[in-house]
Amino acid sequence: MEAWIILSIAAAAFQTLRFMLQKQLSLGTLSAGGATLARFAYSTPFVVALVTGYMLLQGAGLPRLSGLFWAYALSGALAQVLATWCVVALFAARSFAVGITFKKTEVIQTALVGFVVLGDRVSAPAMAAIVLGLVGVLILSDNAGLPGLSLRRVANKGAALGLLSGALFAVSAVGYRGATLEIESADALLRAGVSVAVVNTTQAIGLGLWLAWREAGQVRAVWQARRVAVWMGVMSMGGSLCWFTAFTLQSAALVFAVGQIEVIFSILASVLVFRERITGREVWGMGLLTVSILVLVLI
Repeated sequence: MEAWIILSIAAAAFQTLRFMLQKQLSLGTLSAGGATLARFAYSTPFVVALVTGYMLLQGAGLPRLSGLFWAYALSGALAQVLATWCVVALFAARSFAVGITFKKTEVIQTALVGFVVLGDRVSAPAMAAIVLGLVGVLILSDNAGLPGLSLRRVANKGAALGLLSGALFAVSAVGYRGATLEIESADALLRAGVSVAVVNTTQAIGLGLWLAWREAGQVRAVWQARRVAVWMGVMSMGGSLCWFTAFTLQSAALVFAVGQIEVIFSILASVLVFRERITGREVWGMGLLTVSILVLVLI
């Protein structure tokens, strides 16, 4: 098995473990905002240490960061904070596996935004994949507790949070790509590492100040949850390292395609760890959405 495949699978595993820990924290003493802060606050030291060590090893100094870099980085950082907040809130509304699958709609939404805003032509296979993904989303968002066919069966809190998180993750990805391209360095790993370090630091500080103002006690609760939260930071750092290393060995499309194994990992976690019941309808929805995403990233 090639190295990039192993790294992609490892990255998906790290990411699943991080979301598992984040869900546990959100269902305990932390609010959705507190669990989101824990993700950024406890990953920042690992990211900064890694980037600093890499620069020392390479004998490179900190590259110049332009004003446009900060615009891209901060807009992406804000979008990611809001997206992560939505995902954590979604865990309380739907099962772990369904929450992770809703997050994966970021791929579909990126394709749709590209067509509407940029006029990018969508091939017939891609359009079929988008339609298939839409069917999967509708099945996942269908509230079986409501009788008959109505808008209320698909227009529920779980569907809204999932779709919004996907849209925000798409925005953050565009911002991060723009930020890395603004750094004047031929070293792709240095550009990515510096961007991640800057983004994580600003996210931890900004969200910490917001919670200190709006949710008194949550910052202290995040510190008190450090025995669990620090492992979430380790998982986040491990996932980022594997993703970026895999990108240096293979195209992002193939890496993301293999990374969809995260959906399978989330189902296993949902059933084996959280003891949640996955219905046949949800399995069908996750299956259709996963196939849709795989087609979109492979064509």
